[in-house]
Amino acid sequence: MKIKKFIILMIVLATVNPCIAQLSPGFFPTEYRDFLGITAASVPDTTFGKGIPQNPNLEKIYESPKVGLENKWYLFVDENQKIAWFTIRGTVNNPTSWLANFYSAMIPAKGEMQITDKNTFEYNFSENPKAAVHVGWTLSTGALAETLVPKLDSLYNSGYRDFMISGHSQGGAIAYLMTAHLYHLREIGRWEEPIRIKTYSSAGPKPGNLFFAYHYEYITRGGWAFNIVNGADWVPESPFSVQTVNDFNTSNPFTDARNFIKKQKFPKNLIFKKVYNSMDKPTKKAEKKFQKYLGFYAGKEVTKTLPSYRSPKFLDSNHYTRAGNFIVLYPDLDYYLLYPDEKEKIFKHHALQPYLYLLEKQYPQ
Repeated sequence: MKIKKFIILMIVLATVNPCIAQLSPGFFPTEYRDFLGITAASVPDTTFGKGIPQNPNLEKIYESPKVGLENKWYLFVDENQKIAWFTIRGTVNNPTSWLANFYSAMIPAKGEMQITDKNTFEYNFSENPKAAVHVGWTLSTGALAETLVPKLDSLYNSGYRDFMISGHSQGGAIAYLMTAHLYHLREIGRWEEPIRIKTYSSAGPKPGNLFFAYHYEYITRGGWAFNIVNGADWVPESPFSVQTVNDFNTSNPFTDARNFIKKQKFPKNLIFKKVYNSMDKPTKKAEKKFQKYLGFYAGKEVTKTLPSYRSPKFLDSNHYTRAGNFIVLYPDLDYYLLYPDEKEKIFKHHALQPYLYLLEKQYPQ
């Protein structure tokens, strides 16, 4: 009798309160399969998403305008479960979209950026003063947030409390930063009731440095964010990364190696100094070149598209690292028989079909 009463009570609560949690922490292959489906449905290139199954319960209800550097996002909802999927478009085949990737100098993870006359993006991806992120994808995040956050507010006001943030390739990189942005808004109390945010980045490149990664992994701890990568795909390996002694924690002895060397007796001090300089100077030289070409020069191209754009000050760092909880879809011999390496087909392993193939093989239903 008690069991019957409990069941009746749960049914009543479910009817009265549509905000009962639907999302759960952890990687679920079915959720990632749904993501592949909505990504395929959003991409006009039929070859990229050909043969990817769709979840009929997910309905596309909104498509954002193109903003920033050819950026766009799509909204799908599962009305029955009150779950909203925000999926961010990846790179498309035009120079402006690629510019968002190549504009890859590092900026502090907290600051503001004027994107247009009407959009100054205030962001706080991490309070850690050492945390740094990709400037081009921060620009894209700010441009997209101008419409995405109000749409999330609207869904919240209509009873939604469960939100998925997702994206493939460049969209996966932006999904990292958008997730950090939404977590910050939640932390400062933008929404009165708790909301759940879960992230499926797919083939996402490296969004920032190690200190950003630490913060991102902390705020999404417990299984609320994943980056799914095909081990044969080169995109998650980018951008280029250079580590210098300035990229260490303050307590790391390498940050003060020169003082240690000075204390050594002759001729050890000269030998150590020569060895240290031979390792330190090339990395700092490479870092400055990356900042010059992928920061200042690329930034001039950005202003051709966005004349009112004003960049934050670049950091003297180019130490990109992978971030978040990785789900590795591991290519085996059967995979390479089906999808052999071909130098001229650089996106073969990056398309949705190889990802789905490995998912279904390694996470069978």
